[in-house]
Amino acid sequence: MAHVLVSPLNWGLGHATRDIPMIKNLLDHHHEVTVAACGNALSVLEKEFPDCQFIDFPDYPVPYSASRFFLPKFVAFFPFMLKAVSDERKNLDLILAKKRYDLIISDNRLGVYSSKIPSVFITHQLHYHLPMIFWPVELLAVAMNGYLHGKFRHIIVPDNPPGPTALAGKLSRPGLDETKKKVYYSGILTSTHKREIAQDLDYLVMISGPEPQRTQLEKILLPQVSRIEGNSVILLGSPNNHDIPVQSGKYRVIPYASTREKEELMNRAKFIICRSGYTSIMEIAELGKQHALFIPTPGQTEQEYLSWYYEKKDWFHSQSQYRLDLPGDIRLARQPNYTGFPAVPKTGENTERLYDQILSLYLE
Repeated sequence: MAHVLVSPLNWGLGHATRDIPMIKNLLDHHHEVTVAACGNALSVLEKEFPDCQFIDFPDYPVPYSASRFFLPKFVAFFPFMLKAVSDERKNLDLILAKKRYDLIISDNRLGVYSSKIPSVFITHQLHYHLPMIFWPVELLAVAMNGYLHGKFRHIIVPDNPPGPTALAGKLSRPGLDETKKKVYYSGILTSTHKREIAQDLDYLVMISGPEPQRTQLEKILLPQVSRIEGNSVILLGSPNNHDIPVQSGKYRVIPYASTREKEELMNRAKFIICRSGYTSIMEIAELGKQHALFIPTPGQTEQEYLSWYYEKKDWFHSQSQYRLDLPGDIRLARQPNYTGFPAVPKTGENTERLYDQILSLYLE
């Protein structure tokens, strides 16, 4: 039995939840797993795997902005990020000094690697998409990626290989030879499962993501939901809101749903309205949903690029939250030219292949 240290980033829950099927697979192979994380990411995995060991391991402050001008703030934040990575390295040394590990799996935590223990890195973003005015920053980010990727044995990308079924487009294409040598395309990884249940919910509106933009989207969307035909559930994604669900005419507002409750709602939904975050993208691909409307978080260039990319591919319609007309955008999203994602290998198959081809090299 080998001992694996898994450390997901706590910028939203996506990093932690996409690691759930991989952790389950490691446990199924009778390996011991310790999770080193913080905040909501740590809480989610503690609930999912109560028998695992856990370490409260701080990562980086989130440089989100109340305005759409996220990028300048992120660039200004860069020196603080480097300091945080340096602190992360020191904290990791303390963890490794207390216990022996056979493999380190870092999900987007740049400083979680060891020269003495095999380390692998999980990310869907090998490349960045920035406005032309910031092209020097984009080049710097690619160079930094190449340097940091050199510290890991493999770079696991939860996407299909570059080509017609790549869900992340150029984001998952490596920019440097150093990265290309180590990339392994695992296919999508999500904790959401497809269920054989009736699709009796016309619309599921998922208002998620970091504050303050989550609340801003809530204020924009809630008044418009009453204008759409059919029954709807609005999932606020606000874990600190303990209000009871509210029923108002044709729609129901749920402040927060558990992982299982959200999975059931997504399976029941005929049409999903959500941010174009990559976690939601993989969930929709896993469930094979054909109708969705994406609303990218303002200033988050990854989500804005994915929205543009899906429009270009005629997969899904997207709209800025500042120009949103919900009934009209739903009509557009239902047009026959939007086909949904192509069929892709699902998480169960992908996690087995990931273990057999990569993780088992260090554990058996």
